[in-house]
Amino acid sequence: MAKQKDMGNMDTFAGAFENGQYTLPNLPYGYDALEPMYDQQTLTLHHDKHHAGYVKGLNDALSRLDNARKAKDFATVKAASIDLAFNGSGHILHTLFWHSMKPGGNGGQMPVELKGAFEESFGSADSAQAHFAAATKAVEGSGWGVLAFEPVSQKVLVLQCEKHQNLTIWGVVPLLVCDVWEHAYYLKYQNNRAAWVDNFIKLADWDFAAQRLAAAKSCVTELRK
Repeated sequence: MAKQKDMGNMDTFAGAFENGQYTLPNLPYGYDALEPMYDQQTLTLHHDKHHAGYVKGLNDALSRLDNARKAKDFATVKAASIDLAFNGSGHILHTLFWHSMKPGGNGGQMPVELKGAFEESFGSADSAQAHFAAATKAVEGSGWGVLAFEPVSQKVLVLQCEKHQNLTIWGVVPLLVCDVWEHAYYLKYQNNRAAWVDNFIKLADWDFAAQRLAAAKSCVTELRK
């Protein structure tokens, strides 16, 4: 069984790209570690089948684009580019999703820096969590709730990301993401997405979000010099 992640020494995307190919990373915890709020059967299928499918689709799209360049026949570029965006976004978001949760969540605690960012951007940490939950529950069709750092205003935003790659803002850095495609929760919650989102909030790893926020702010500072 995988060990719980160490926030002080963690590469979120370790195992997501190796030897020139996108790869399926290991979970940062065991398959049963999020029980009972996220059941082992769903987590296993979600990671081993669905996430693996996006990894395969991403590599396939890149291979098709490579073949088109070699053949100097670009008739397939549009379709392959759509698949590239869809599967690539799915791979990245799922990798972030596994790290967006941890066994037991944060136990109601939140890092001071993240709480301050929430107060600045949303008025309070409670308002930020309520906004995130409401937006995620209301995503049309299949998609994601995304808590993100927006580098122009240097504020935190909540986005509804449909079909992985739609309805985003270029340049944002995802801090925490919640998957609300039905495959993410249907075995346990059936069509009760709201119950799944409420339990995701209880599992949310705010330490992870705070770490990504600090890194994003540091990068923006360097880029603005």
